[in-house]
Amino acid sequence: MVASCVLLAGCSAAGEQFDPPASTGEVLTGAGGGSASGVWASSSGSPDDPGGNGGGWPSGKLGPPYPIVLAHGFFGFEDFAGAGYVSYFYNVKETLAESGETIFTPAVDPFNSSEVRGAQLLARIEQILDATGHEKVNIIAHSQGGLDARVVAHDRPDLVASIVTVATPHLGSKVADVALELVAHERLQDILDDLINAIGAPLYDQIGNETSVFAALEQFSTPGIAEFNARFTDSPGVFYASFGGRTNRARGGRDCTTLTPAPFVAQFDDGLDPVHPLLSLTETLLDGGIGESFPNDGLVRARDARWGDFWGCIPADHFDEIGQLFGQSPGDGNPWLYIDFYRSVIARLRQEGF
Repeated sequence: MVASCVLLAGCSAAGEQFDPPASTGEVLTGAGGGSASGVWASSSGSPDDPGGNGGGWPSGKLGPPYPIVLAHGFFGFEDFAGAGYVSYFYNVKETLAESGETIFTPAVDPFNSSEVRGAQLLARIEQILDATGHEKVNIIAHSQGGLDARVVAHDRPDLVASIVTVATPHLGSKVADVALELVAHERLQDILDDLINAIGAPLYDQIGNETSVFAALEQFSTPGIAEFNARFTDSPGVFYASFGGRTNRARGGRDCTTLTPAPFVAQFDDGLDPVHPLLSLTETLLDGGIGESFPNDGLVRARDARWGDFWGCIPADHFDEIGQLFGQSPGDGNPWLYIDFYRSVIARLRQEGF
């Protein structure tokens, strides 16, 4: 059961933990030095126009290209066991910074609902914007990070230009339904939460008394995600796009078809991903078995990851999508290159004016 909970969005590290400027006075740091194009004004020139693609308030702040925020999923943390080099999006920030991109990887509570995590992410983004002088950010999010990002965009659409999600359970995950059934008794849930706190506390410093793995699992469940989607609707001034993942050598099928494919995904169309052994059980659960097969990345079905403009499916399991575990190969015969993927996503956002 613990293993199922830990796997429900990829485990590794999240990135910087930003302390509130009021308490530290520190300047926030990300990676890279991409410069903005200057002072930005909305296309209409009206102070009441929230803008659309790349738009914003005529506030005198810097406009596009906006900084990139990588939002981590469930079980994300800052520094894995003090290793100092293991990041959730493995080597993505450092590599893309070499090409001049400004990348931030703010950490939020590893185990909690996206209402809680989203508020934390919003606070981090406000600090990033204060430090950089930009008006908005682009958020690229993995797994639960996509739900956190949607909370931010719902509550403060003026601060978000775009959200691109990768394998985010926008329509929930059957894995969560099964996990909650296995540990239905409230007392057992409390014990597991205590166990997660005991195990997690030595590994990362974000964890707190309110951390709860079941708050996250309940949100991923069928009723939980329905309530979340009803509450945190999309904001018209924010651009939304998404990707699904496919593993166990699945080719995709109709759940991966789209009228708006990202051109750079085509280079991976012939790729077949062997599922990671740690995800083989949950992949089988999501696949559906004999009969209709549902492409998934081992934790999230492709059909449940579709949100906004669906840009297609990538041949990667939930770990491969972020370069985990520890940058290992996605498997024999799979041409998947995760850093090239994120580089292409950012290039596409820049083409769109973000």
